[in-house]
Amino acid sequence: MSEPNLTDTERAGQRTSTRHGLGARKKARIDSLAEAGALSEEEGVSLWRSAWRRLRRDPVFLVGLGITTVFVIIAIIAPWITPHDPSARLLIDQVTPATPIPEPQPGFPLGGDNAGRDLLSRLIAGSRQTLIVGVLATLGGLLGGMILGTIAGGIGGAADTAVMRVVDVMLSIPSLLMAFSIAALFASPSQWTVILAIAIIQVPIFARLLRGSMMAQRHSDHVLAARALGVRRPAIVFRHMLPNSIGPVIVQGTLVLAVSIIDAAALSFLGLGNPNDAIPEWGQMLGKAQVFFNTYPHIAVYPALCIIVVALGFTLMGESLREALDPKSRR
Repeated sequence: MSEPNLTDTERAGQRTSTRHGLGARKKARIDSLAEAGALSEEEGVSLWRSAWRRLRRDPVFLVGLGITTVFVIIAIIAPWITPHDPSARLLIDQVTPATPIPEPQPGFPLGGDNAGRDLLSRLIAGSRQTLIVGVLATLGGLLGGMILGTIAGGIGGAADTAVMRVVDVMLSIPSLLMAFSIAALFASPSQWTVILAIAIIQVPIFARLLRGSMMAQRHSDHVLAARALGVRRPAIVFRHMLPNSIGPVIVQGTLVLAVSIIDAAALSFLGLGNPNDAIPEWGQMLGKAQVFFNTYPHIAVYPALCIIVVALGFTLMGESLREALDPKSRR
């Protein structure tokens, strides 16, 4: 509706100024959006660096890292820090039917076992065997899982179906039951039978996880671009899909390492591990201490505490690392 007191020239000037005002506001909004979307001069941060920034402020991760670091250091330098030879029967003269377990005394702060050997030295030496079994079993499971997961996720089709059916069957069997069955197949149990049994039960976990990660990479932009450029499938799988899918598998490895240590202790506890008690191992020590648990519970409590604390350290570190690398948990 026109204004009665304004001339045609005044009304035309008003419309022109209104258009200029709207145009100026529109330009201002576009300029503000351009500034908001402009690239920052600051360098981008990688996923692992961003995760580390979060982890170094996470007390749970720091506690887990501290426990695992101390455990690994002790296991590495165990031969040089044990107070006595872990296989030497230095307290055998104190072992009698009335007192089968030597009490703590100067030079032997935790006492000895039923064979007169220093308990502290055996605990320290046992850390190395526990670390070796846990790490080798986890690496074996990781390698086998990566092979199956790469075949299933990279090739797909009938290969994917066949691999996943095998994985589903393995996952349907309780892990410890399968480990017991595999270890019992060997005529003479040893440390290597424990490693093999635990590695086999970890394979389906890594295989399924890697296969899922690689399936998610199939429709990513960089994979589609590589296909459009005519890159061959092996190059796409090993150069584009696998490197971008390996992160969750590595994180899972830290959690599986804790489970491997517990499973190895369980097998040794049941007598399916190394029968030579001259080479101490925490699960083996725990099993042999059951006979004296009612009267001398400390010789069972110490190795049990070592297993619990080390497994807890790896679990805390692995869970914190998983949350730090998970985009859904970012704030």
